[in-house]
Amino acid sequence: MFVFLSKVLPLFVYPVGLLTILISLVLIFGKRENFRRFVLIVALLLLLVSGNKWLATSVAHSLEWRYLPFEEVPEAEAIVVLGGATLAQDYPRSNVELNGAADRVLHTADLYLAGKAPLIISSGGSIDWQQIGDSTPAKEMADLLVRFGVPQEAIVLQTQSYNTHEDAVYSAELLNEMGIKRIILVTSALHMPRSVALFVHEGFEVIPAPTDYRVTQSDWEALWQVKFPNTLINMIPSESNISDLTTALKEYIGIMVYRLRGWL
Repeated sequence: MFVFLSKVLPLFVYPVGLLTILISLVLIFGKRENFRRFVLIVALLLLLVSGNKWLATSVAHSLEWRYLPFEEVPEAEAIVVLGGATLAQDYPRSNVELNGAADRVLHTADLYLAGKAPLIISSGGSIDWQQIGDSTPAKEMADLLVRFGVPQEAIVLQTQSYNTHEDAVYSAELLNEMGIKRIILVTSALHMPRSVALFVHEGFEVIPAPTDYRVTQSDWEALWQVKFPNTLINMIPSESNISDLTTALKEYIGIMVYRLRGWL
């Protein structure tokens, strides 16, 4: 039940969820003219604020740039890669496919092939009501890593976790059994602050190897240039801006909840 609620309840505090609530209020209490006008104004302001590029990029930047890439990643005893980068093989997909976080798998393969660690922990289970067959993110990433040149025997699967906290807990069990304390952690840059804190909490020396950056140096500098075309485009709400803000808010909410639960 906790897993279900943790996935569903936050949807109603993200921009699209809040807009859905506001529109529903208008439909339910539409006969009250003043109330309807007020709610529509609030909905419009929410859309303008959450959909503009300045806010979305700034919030994403505040998380992503806490951990920047090493010029040369130090060596460790194992690489831990967190799930979220794959799409299960399901008709009409003929194979496991990569999604927008594909760099997690590619970066992990590059690090292994560069000799940064002799072992990979592929971490990620599937929630029962979302699972397709016996597929899990950990298995899917392992299949792709093998296709990218990583030996099967160098990959250990962790398929029990349903969230990032469980990624750390169940991966820690495997790592502790092998006497491993120094790891390279691979996940999306936006997800790295919460992930590092969880693995440090489990007692590991963590070398963050972030990837999948949404905000680059050029993006950040261009955002603050005062040019009419850019300013106009940045002001107009877009799906991509709302998506970036929602993903960043998910991380901040996750950090807050995990701290309240004593996981960080």
